[in-house]
Amino acid sequence: MGELRKDYILDKYVIIATERAKRPDEFKVEKKIEKNGMCHFCPGNEDQTPKEIERFPEESSNWQIRVFPNKYAAVKPEGKFEIRTDNSFYTFSDAFGYHEVIVETPNHDEVLADLSEERISNVLKMFKKRIAVNMNCQNIKYVSLFKNQGEKAGTSIQHTHCQLIAYNDVPEIILEKEKAVKKYPYCPYCAILNTEKNSFRRCFENNSFVAFTPYASRFPFEIWVLPKRHLLNITDFKEEEFVFLAEILKKILLKLKFLNADYNFYLQYGIENVHFHIEITPRLATWAGFELSTGTIINTMTPETAAEFYRS
Repeated sequence: MGELRKDYILDKYVIIATERAKRPDEFKVEKKIEKNGMCHFCPGNEDQTPKEIERFPEESSNWQIRVFPNKYAAVKPEGKFEIRTDNSFYTFSDAFGYHEVIVETPNHDEVLADLSEERISNVLKMFKKRIAVNMNCQNIKYVSLFKNQGEKAGTSIQHTHCQLIAYNDVPEIILEKEKAVKKYPYCPYCAILNTEKNSFRRCFENNSFVAFTPYASRFPFEIWVLPKRHLLNITDFKEEEFVFLAEILKKILLKLKFLNADYNFYLQYGIENVHFHIEITPRLATWAGFELSTGTIINTMTPETAAEFYRS
């Protein structure tokens, strides 16, 4: 018998369709063979990208991480940033902001899961730096940092990379979470992680972080990572917290690599109260008419089964 489940704090629902469930190994997809050709993100082709913003290590010809503007930017720091409404229904502004690419490794054949925990930690520190820089840019309201891994997740370039879009609005999902959090006399996310780390949905835990498959998972193998400390943003991390986050993130991504799963991950942080967290959403299922017409998602894998897979 399936089950209708509600998100922890949002008015969003998921149907866990257990009668349509598959075993975890049945989600494993055939590895895709990529076409060869010149990669603009590889060492030696730096002149094929827009002017570099920064790299790690700094001023080293043998870079490990490289940051530059997206050649096909969704937003640009030009035009009118004010959001206004005409004729009651037409609300708009120019697509104002900054769009960056963060290349995580010079090796074309590596993915993030292949990097050492130390190198993943350095990537996370670059996230912190680029978010902090863009948050301080004039007329920027929010900085979204995300990864699209694989064709089903929306990437068009094989060489592993993340993206950052800083723009002139606060996302509706963040406003919804802020509104929901304010209904509680305490941080609900702190309570959630302390409950889930002892539940059937627990996956990983270390000194600083807890990872679990959320109760109302929208995707097969969806998993969240939350810091034990109540933090608003990755910019509030202590040095050792990058190391502990890298440890858990590597474990998760190695599991998804075993499935050859395309996935997205994205940083969620609040404006005032929302507890920082990372949501990782594998793209092993396709949303169809029911999801699009109702906003209710059908997930054919229970989060409890997904957690068993991560723990195994």
